[in-house]
Amino acid sequence: MPKLEDEAAQSTSALGPLVGLTREDIFGAVAVMLRETASDPQRLMKHSQDMGQDMIKIMTGKSDLAPHPKDKRFQDPAWQYNPFMRAGMQYYLAVQKGAAQWLEDLELDELEKDRARFVSNMIIDGLAPTNTLLGNPSAQKMAITSGGLSLIKGLKNAYDDMVHNKGMVSQVDKKPFKLGENIATSKGSVVLRTEMMELIQYAPTTDEVYEIPQLTIPPQINKMYINDLSPEKSVVKFQLDNGIQTFVISWKNPSKEQGHWDMADYVNSCREAMEAVSKITGSKKVNVSAGCSGGQTASMLASKMASDEDDLLGALTLMVCVLHPKQNDIEAGSLVSENGLALAKRRAAKKGVIKGDDLARGFAWLRPNDLVWNYVINNYLLGQDPPAFDVLFWNADATNLSASLMGDFLTVYETLAFTKQGEVEMVDHKIDLSKVTSDLFILGGVTDHITPWKATYRSTRLFGSKDVTYVLSQSGHMQAILNPPGNPKAKYFVQKDGRKKLPETADEWLKGTEEVAGSWWPFWTEWVQARAGDKKKAPAKLGNKDFEPLDPAPGLYVMEAC
Repeated sequence: MPKLEDEAAQSTSALGPLVGLTREDIFGAVAVMLRETASDPQRLMKHSQDMGQDMIKIMTGKSDLAPHPKDKRFQDPAWQYNPFMRAGMQYYLAVQKGAAQWLEDLELDELEKDRARFVSNMIIDGLAPTNTLLGNPSAQKMAITSGGLSLIKGLKNAYDDMVHNKGMVSQVDKKPFKLGENIATSKGSVVLRTEMMELIQYAPTTDEVYEIPQLTIPPQINKMYINDLSPEKSVVKFQLDNGIQTFVISWKNPSKEQGHWDMADYVNSCREAMEAVSKITGSKKVNVSAGCSGGQTASMLASKMASDEDDLLGALTLMVCVLHPKQNDIEAGSLVSENGLALAKRRAAKKGVIKGDDLARGFAWLRPNDLVWNYVINNYLLGQDPPAFDVLFWNADATNLSASLMGDFLTVYETLAFTKQGEVEMVDHKIDLSKVTSDLFILGGVTDHITPWKATYRSTRLFGSKDVTYVLSQSGHMQAILNPPGNPKAKYFVQKDGRKKLPETADEWLKGTEEVAGSWWPFWTEWVQARAGDKKKAPAKLGNKDFEPLDPAPGLYVMEAC
């Protein structure tokens, strides 16, 4: 897979506390930097002199400033052999170095310093010479070899983005993909449709199936077909081929009129789906899997069901999901403030929904090198089409987020609700995961920047479950989940002695793990099968007399745009 799409696939959008990040928080970080700089002119003079010395060395050809070996922006040979290009690169690196030294010298507390560092990096990334035609030798060569056609194509790409992509640089070529034809092709049917969701039952592919079915709860800001991208990347197909009765919820894309949908509404919809699955299959238990914000919803569901002494929930799987966040877990987490969260809630309530493309735009600018400038160079300066990649197609198919649900997610983040036992009230009960005793499977991703694996590991300490398994997949956020058999780079880590109780910390756990080559899917499937009861004859038809099949999978709700 080309590097451009690989990097973007590691940075797919996800719901987290950063939905509460406001421009006031960013401007506040800049104001703190300026205030602290002005408070000590002598320090400013010192750093100006240091930078001046670097500039003199560059002008006289004596500078040894060089980019980091992993900085892909300066890999063209021209940066080394063309004296003018080399000097331009070194001027930029001198500014980057000077800013870093200046920030370290400011008398700020650790939180303020983290904020200042993040904002300054965003600004300096935007000043890189590679972001312009004059400062990008690769783009200049492409213009010459193409006879200028690359520049014309780049202008066309920029125009198309302004007209059709709301001014945001495109990360994916959507043209090759069509839902139900080459994306989300597993056979199935909608067996329940409500105002909030569709419940999809997938057709068995084996003669026998396990008694206890599996229901997947997807994130509310992404569409459900991430579970069924293509036959070789389909979690749904893999479950079906291994005898699991598979159901998936498909959330409706909320409009402003549905901005009142809150966590209680989503949890009630999940319970409604579970009850329908139970009635369709005749099972007294329903196993549940969920990822990212869907995992937070599933955890709230589990807490509520435990509070109601409802034993319908069987085994629970949580993938790339953080229930015990800390401010330093994620990049830009230091920018999130109490005032900013309150302001974000008020603005969202006024709008009714947070638009999906606004969320995507904000997320992209938090990782500008990977999600903005990479594509500016590829699409506009080089005149290339963005990659046609299914994960990125799904990621660009954004959905809205209801204001009330966003407010609830931010409340959970502010109060650390999942870490408290009966102290925070939501969904008509006191949240208490210690009362949840379901067998638990938790997945993290080694290079996950969105839900860092050590943060996901903390969830192992929150539940009352005696049987807890933790697996670490060798990849980033969504790629950690979409890691099917056949991927030569796939590997995962598990505890050497699975019978032992998990250690308290992630670092302790890592010391006692073994590396396993291949996909974690077969390992997880065996875990699910062991908790899915006996086998029985596969049903000949989908649904039943109370839940008649409606539209074919992937249903109607996934077709709705923002």
